[in-house]
Amino acid sequence: MKYLKATGLSGAAALFLFSGAAGADESLFGYLRGAETLPKGAAELVQHVTRRWDKGAGDYTGYDSKTELEYGVTDRFTSAAYLLGQSVSTQGLLIDGYIPKDESSGLKLSGLEVSAKYNFLSPAKDDFGLAAYVSGAYSTLDPHSGQKKDKYTVETWLLAQKNFIDDQLIWVGNLGLESSYAKRKPINGLPAGFDWPTGPEMEIGILAGTGVSYRIAPKWFVGAEALYDSEFETEVGQERWSVQAGPNIHYGDKNGWFTLSWLPQLRGGGEKFAAQNDTGLHLIEKTKQEVRVKLGFNF
Repeated sequence: MKYLKATGLSGAAALFLFSGAAGADESLFGYLRGAETLPKGAAELVQHVTRRWDKGAGDYTGYDSKTELEYGVTDRFTSAAYLLGQSVSTQGLLIDGYIPKDESSGLKLSGLEVSAKYNFLSPAKDDFGLAAYVSGAYSTLDPHSGQKKDKYTVETWLLAQKNFIDDQLIWVGNLGLESSYAKRKPINGLPAGFDWPTGPEMEIGILAGTGVSYRIAPKWFVGAEALYDSEFETEVGQERWSVQAGPNIHYGDKNGWFTLSWLPQLRGGGEKFAAQNDTGLHLIEKTKQEVRVKLGFNF
């Protein structure tokens, strides 16, 4: 985004921004993050909507909503708060410990999240960008089944970014660690023998991703991104892993921007459920398809 007044940019820098290059912390990717932060005093409102569907059996669709308010505390430090929501529709699908019954819900408030991002090196000023990102979230609904579940999550990320060809080509690399504590609420009337544990669960996830984005015209970028997600649980070791990858498109100007990403699952492994008809994917906690739209407004 082009916050000329907030950053005190020189005339040369202003020309750089209006040439169509992505501005500070403008989200070129749907799932990955760059190393840049907002300028001091700048604010941004971002609406994320993600559609997840197809578990290879039954009928499953989930929507995740994240409404983000981001603020530049300093030129290197950005903080943000998020309002989380979700909707789940599932029919004809039972998965022990995850989906206990059919569900069809409209959009519901599901939790809150806060985050902080600190920039050590700027890809525009230091030739290579490096930042640290940390977030904490509390949610009350299970994202897979829509049932009640208290979950506390902390994520830490190291974000790298390199700009090439006068900032026309942008590469990012992300490495993250996720820790969570969760406890499901009891459900009455479950099928005989159905496993729905209500004791505390603690999990650790390792996440990594990379992506490139290329400016094809002033204000327009096209690119691709890939994400590896693996989860470990105390009693079973590695519970699951998956690789998702796909294209994205981005448009941005001084007032706002949007990003559209498609990230289908390419490979996966770990636990499977009995009705799963594709053994090369993980479809208990993941789906075959994901699409994400992000809309950002600068002020």
